[in-house]
Amino acid sequence: MPKILVVDDEAQIRKFLRISLGASGHQVIEAETAEAGIALAKGESLDLVILDLGLPDMDGQEAISAIRDFSQVPIIVLSVRATEVDKVEALDRGADDYVVKPFGIGELMARLRAALRQAPTQGKTAQDVLKIGGLQMDFARRVISRDAQEIRLSKREYDLLRFLANSPDHVVTHREILTAVWGPAHTDDTVYLRVYVNQLRQKLEPDPADPKIILTEPGVGYRLATQS
Repeated sequence: MPKILVVDDEAQIRKFLRISLGASGHQVIEAETAEAGIALAKGESLDLVILDLGLPDMDGQEAISAIRDFSQVPIIVLSVRATEVDKVEALDRGADDYVVKPFGIGELMARLRAALRQAPTQGKTAQDVLKIGGLQMDFARRVISRDAQEIRLSKREYDLLRFLANSPDHVVTHREILTAVWGPAHTDDTVYLRVYVNQLRQKLEPDPADPKIILTEPGVGYRLATQS
């Protein structure tokens, strides 16, 4: 029975989710503040967190970062905030999905199932160390560096890079990437993919305006080129 933590200050939302998730065979525990939610995330063996951003004691974005400091439990944000800026920030901080209120329980359940079965990468395993010019990707140690200087990546950026590195010099389609990194419910969310590819290029490419490492295959997907 998957154990799910719901962090939301609205009692009606918590009750609705408790009933809906319980009817689907999930065990639900609740918190109405970020501090209580973080404490439960530390003390309980959780399978997933559903987190509101508008919490009374702390912005939910900060709560995501706090949980990511000690846990990789899947996090689905459930918020009235609908801007791309809020979505990208939440995903960049380590959230696995983002659902806007008001929401349909069918969609939320589908995204929950996808998050529960999602692995960081799927398919082949990337090489432990991959070098492209001065860029070194040490996946065994989760360290990406250029000329011995470490490059800091968010969890989502790292997962995307690692998935591309599973098939170096081969085209990986938009659908394959979105399914593996974001989950099956996101196969059409190409805006997420474009944003994160651009962010990776800013960090990895000597000239992000003229990329040589992460190449675009128009209308198809992306390719990690090992000869930059």
